[in-house]
Amino acid sequence: MRLRVDYILLFLLVGQLVQAQQVIRLYEGKAPGSESWTWSEAENTTNMFKKRVVYNVSSPTITAYLPSPDRANGTAVIVAPGGAFHTLSIDSEGIEVAKWLNEKGVAAFVLKYRVVHSLTNDPVAELMPKMADFKELDEENAPVIPLAIADGKRAIEYVRQHAKEFGITPNRIGLMGFSAGGTVTMGVGFDYTAANRPDFLAPIYPYLGEMAIAKQVVPADAPPLFVCAASDDQLGLAPHSTKLYTDWLTAKKSAELHIYLKGGHGFGMRKQNLPTDTWIDRFGDWLSFTGFLKK
Repeated sequence: MRLRVDYILLFLLVGQLVQAQQVIRLYEGKAPGSESWTWSEAENTTNMFKKRVVYNVSSPTITAYLPSPDRANGTAVIVAPGGAFHTLSIDSEGIEVAKWLNEKGVAAFVLKYRVVHSLTNDPVAELMPKMADFKELDEENAPVIPLAIADGKRAIEYVRQHAKEFGITPNRIGLMGFSAGGTVTMGVGFDYTAANRPDFLAPIYPYLGEMAIAKQVVPADAPPLFVCAASDDQLGLAPHSTKLYTDWLTAKKSAELHIYLKGGHGFGMRKQNLPTDTWIDRFGDWLSFTGFLKK
């Protein structure tokens, strides 16, 4: 009997782990708008960023990370990693965020959205020279950004449609994105339907260039907003966050802003012995205060 009980417990644990990392394709067949793409998703761990990145995403997915049932509170966050629409920083801006959210009882879905086709197996080396001129980078990214935003919208639709299966409350689904993932977040946040409206938005050091998002008008029913960045952002993106916050306030919508003195761009979940190390705790405070951590 003892052996049987242990076996059942092990089976349930394994089942939970499998469920926690369920990979879900967002579209049946080829994703609309990129039907001609023939390349396959890949990973690189030996690059100038010194971190694992995903690239050549042509079939968008979400990977589900679900909290233990005793902690689950019904809230979900779709997490969009950054990477200048060339790569996805899948760990510090994706999986590590998801696991932190799980500890708070929040379901997380790491989004792999479509990115620019890399021609080599080192997408970071391809990207770095392009970072010197945002205009040229924007021009190269322009055809892909609407597809990535569409993937963000589709992710919300899918999670909402399957909320019961995931143990999620349909009106407690937020969207968080880092850098280019922040572009995806606000691309959805400025233009949505009832089916794909986020219930809250959390752009983290987002890129909001006009070539990336042409129409930046705060919607009449704009979701609550949490924004975070560092003043010493190497890409000069801190003003994008402050403008976003100001626009939300001007429209008399709920918003919270955190601008740290130091932290640079792309701090994510990295530990630098700086106040930015605890930005996600401030996000947790915000989730709690706005009621999204209540069961």
